[in-house]
Parts: sequence; C-alpha cells; structure tokens
Amino acid sequence: MRKFTTMLGAVALSMSFAQSAMAEKLTIYHWFEYIPQELLNKFTAETGIEVVMDTYDSNEALLANLKATGMGNYDVAVPGDYMVNIMRDEGMLDTFTPSELSNFSNIQDQWLNVSFDMGRQNSVPYQWGSTSFMVDREVYSGDIRTADIIFNPPAELKGKINILDTAGETLAFASLYMGIPQCSNDRSELKKLSAMLQEAKVNWASFNSDGAKDVLASGDAAAGMIWNGFGAKARAERASLEYSYPKEGYLVWADSVVLLKDAPNRDAALKFMDFLLEPENAAAVTNYARYTAGVKGVEEFLDAELVTSPENNPPADAPAGTFVEVCAPETQALYDAIWTQLKK
Repeated sequence: MRKFTTMLGAVALSMSFAQSAMAEKLTIYHWFEYIPQELLNKFTAETGIEVVMDTYDSNEALLANLKATGMGNYDVAVPGDYMVNIMRDEGMLDTFTPSELSNFSNIQDQWLNVSFDMGRQNSVPYQWGSTSFMVDREVYSGDIRTADIIFNPPAELKGKINILDTAGETLAFASLYMGIPQCSNDRSELKKLSAMLQEAKVNWASFNSDGAKDVLASGDAAAGMIWNGFGAKARAERASLEYSYPKEGYLVWADSVVLLKDAPNRDAALKFMDFLLEPENAAAVTNYARYTAGVKGVEEFLDAELVTSPENNPPADAPAGTFVEVCAPETQALYDAIWTQLKK
C-alpha cells in the first residue's frame, strides 16, 4: 500500500509540475511589427512565462481568423476600437475587474471610459494614432493636404499608390473624402462611393498593409495610405516622405489589449496586460512603434524626437480625426460587398 501511495504521490507531483509548466505560457495574437521582441523577453525574464505570438495585418483578418480557428487558442489580442465592439458583440471577449490589475490606475483618464469599453471591463489601452497617407516629395511637390492624392491623383503619382488592405479603415477614409456618412444606408450614396473607388483603383499599384512602410521607404510606391507611426518609421528610412493631414479628414484609432474568451492562460494574460500598463513598458512600445501610449507617466521614458514628430503633431488647421464607426449588420453587408468588388 505504501508503494502504491508513493507511486500515486509521484504521479500527482508529476502532474502538478506539468500543469505548472503549461500555465507558464502566454499566447498572443498581435499586429505585425507592433511590439519589440526585447519587451517580450523582459516579460518572460520577470515572470518566467513563455510568450508565443502570431500576427495579423488587419482588424478584419483578426476577426475572421478567430472565427475560423475557434476560441481557446489565444489569450490576448490587440484589436482596434471598433473591432473591440464587434468582438464583444460576437461573444469573443472575457471580462476582468480593476482589482485584478495592480496598474489599472495608470490608464489615462481619456482612455478609461471609452465608448467601445466603458470602464475597461474587457481591455486595457495599448497605443493610439491616426490613419492617413504619405507622399514622396521627390516625386510630387504639389499640395498634399487633400485626399485627392489617393482617390484622384495627379499624373506624377498615378500607378504608384499603395492602399491599406483593411476594409474598415479604407472605406471609412473614402467616405470622409466624399463627405458621406460612414454607415450610410442611402443606396445612391453607396453607388457613388463604389464608383469612385473603382475609378480610383485604376491609379493604384497595390493593396498592402504589412508592407505599407516598406513600399514607401524603398520607393516602390510614391504615395500610400499608412498609419502615422508606421509612417514615421518609413520617413526614418526615406527622408523625402511626408505624412498628410488632409482637409477632408483623416482617421484616428485606439488599439487595446483584450482578454479573449476561453483564454487557456487567463492568469498569464492578466499579468501581461498589467505589465503593459507600467509606464516604462508602455513607453518601450511607443519608442518602437512611434505611436502614442494611453498610460500615465510615460513621458520620461520616451525618445526625444517623438515630441516633435510631424506624424504625431497635426498642423493647427487640420480637422479633427474621426473614428471608424461600427455599422449595423445589414449595413455592413453593403460595405462588405463594395470591398469585395473593389478587391477583384
């Protein structure tokens, strides 16, 4: 009996070690080129938690892939503001309480009670920024404070334009250009939007999100839609690039780290979310990605050039930025059809 008991104890101890090892893991679903590996290494060094990360290139890809693979494969993801709403409505997010995060009070006031997650029950702020476009001033020296650059380009830029392969942002940006509501049900407006995009498409060279920086920095594209931080990185490689805040309007966004439903490593996920709310760590993401953090106390850790970066400082006469809106399902279906036709 003693031998049997000892064997049971050994098995139990072995299972305990195995479960402990399994718990010391974190699976992240993240945007490409959006977090420094050094920061993930730091998290592992501090917690002993192994980090495994897969990447996506658009909010729509994130949603589609999670639906296709099912929940329970990832612990956290980093969707944009409008996608947080959609994922919650789809039942894809878990909740937590402020008491579960020791750094919850570090969230900046403006990013605490946000429309897409009031009181932060499903997410914590990550980075925020804008979506517009850049132009290579060695190729085109005229006025770039208009979205004509993208949708009705001058001769110098025709056939040399890259478009973000993100339906939500690209269609919203086009709607701003045309001066129509983002979630319009007016069939005549939607026909005009579709027609304008089809005409503009003739002048585009590519749809590319993860390569949006590289095609501009290399000179393969002379203009292109881009996120402001990605644009700052592109300008660091090609000084002749200039980011625009067009008169018709531009997009703003706020990415958040969400706790996914059925997260296999919930405790590790919460530790990671708390880790990202530490000012020095949030600043490390900003210094790498060149956006703006939603965490208090990051200023002392930021690179000096971020303060004056033109991509982060709209001119005084720039219009206010606009968030992507979440359309009702029946309306979204109309926009999905426009996008599908555009990508053919």
